[in-house]
Amino acid sequence: MVRRRDAGRRHRAHHLLAARVPLPLPGAPQSRQVKVEVLTIGTELLLGQIVDTNAAELGRALAGAGAEVVRHLSVADRPDAIRAAVAEALERTGFVITTGGLGPTRDDMTKREVAALFGKALEIDEGVLRSLEERFQRLGRTMPPINRTQAEVPAGATVLPNPRGTAPGLWLEEQGRVVVMLPGVPSEMRGLLAEEVLPRLARRAAGSVVRSRTVRTTGIAESALAERVGAIEDEIAPLTLAYLPSTDGVELRVTAWSLREDDANRRLDAAVAALRARAGDHSYGGDGVDLAAVVLQQLRARRARLVIAESCTGGLLGARITSIPGASDVFIGGVIAYDNVVKSGTLDVPPELLEQYGAVSEQVVTAMAEGVQRQFAVDAALAITGIAGPTGGTPEKPVGTVWHAVRFGDQLRTLRRIFPGDRGEIRARAAQAALDLLRRLLAEHT
Repeated sequence: MVRRRDAGRRHRAHHLLAARVPLPLPGAPQSRQVKVEVLTIGTELLLGQIVDTNAAELGRALAGAGAEVVRHLSVADRPDAIRAAVAEALERTGFVITTGGLGPTRDDMTKREVAALFGKALEIDEGVLRSLEERFQRLGRTMPPINRTQAEVPAGATVLPNPRGTAPGLWLEEQGRVVVMLPGVPSEMRGLLAEEVLPRLARRAAGSVVRSRTVRTTGIAESALAERVGAIEDEIAPLTLAYLPSTDGVELRVTAWSLREDDANRRLDAAVAALRARAGDHSYGGDGVDLAAVVLQQLRARRARLVIAESCTGGLLGARITSIPGASDVFIGGVIAYDNVVKSGTLDVPPELLEQYGAVSEQVVTAMAEGVQRQFAVDAALAITGIAGPTGGTPEKPVGTVWHAVRFGDQLRTLRRIFPGDRGEIRARAAQAALDLLRRLLAEHT
């Protein structure tokens, strides 16, 4: 196993930290592995003017078709950059999918550079030209001469019809090398990918799949989690394990590469069960599960209702809860007690507690939880108070200090944490920690 570390990863929501080269499975049927490189073309991508959603969609879709994306690169609208990137990708894997550069303007040069790389001439495809002319006629317009260039196709390329736009996709294959050219407009790229590219790739993969499952954890640092689960990484080979830290916690993603679907699912089921067992009560769910949804389900099972009091999170906790459909059957609402006037006037926090201990203290957060629970006469209450920064910290209470309190019936749990990050990250972590504190208390009442 090879573990890759990046000193700057803490500030990124998703970063691959562990990888292993897939090994052959003794006694298991092997499938043909398709390795692909993705090249997104457009100067606007490099300038940060447009978010490259195409690369993310391609990664998900190609994995589902059994292909492994081994590299993703973005280049500017420059002929030398495009040609060099395609040539290098073909040298490594022999299969590259490009997006962008198929329009009618001078900066759309993907077809030209790929054709030159293959030693092909660009030829007018009469079928494409006719489709373009008919499209403009339906719109009641005359086709500008510049759009004629979109009917130019490298000799020998297969045209991938694009009913959503004027730029068709192209599949150019020669001597085992494949370049698939797709338009950069996301909706057009998505349609061609689903209708034209993925079926061809699935046939090449000959029944193999790439599948991933996740185990979501919270309340445990990445390094501590790695110590817990690291010992089983060799046991789950040839599956690979990645640690994906975010403000919600650390997500464990386990991936099966180029296996038959039944074998991949069997191995993934076993790996997920082992990871959840090692993660213990820090694990709260799997693929796409929101901690707020877990807590709401716990409350429903106990026929309990919830109310909250927030200070530093300023409504973020309530937003997390109400983002879950059906939350209204257990969630009453809350109070944003940002100022001490609201803490004392609405939540009945004694002014002497605020004066003696300060707003960010165990005594005050406890009083907030008790006050909001009493006011709304419900079973469960959550309260948060803290210093989100960037100012307001002291040596005793630095920026990032957050107190949480949860009540269920007459039981109380409090938690003090000092969170890293900027203001937004601290608030997000505080909301997640509050939900986790309630989850753990509710778990004691099965």
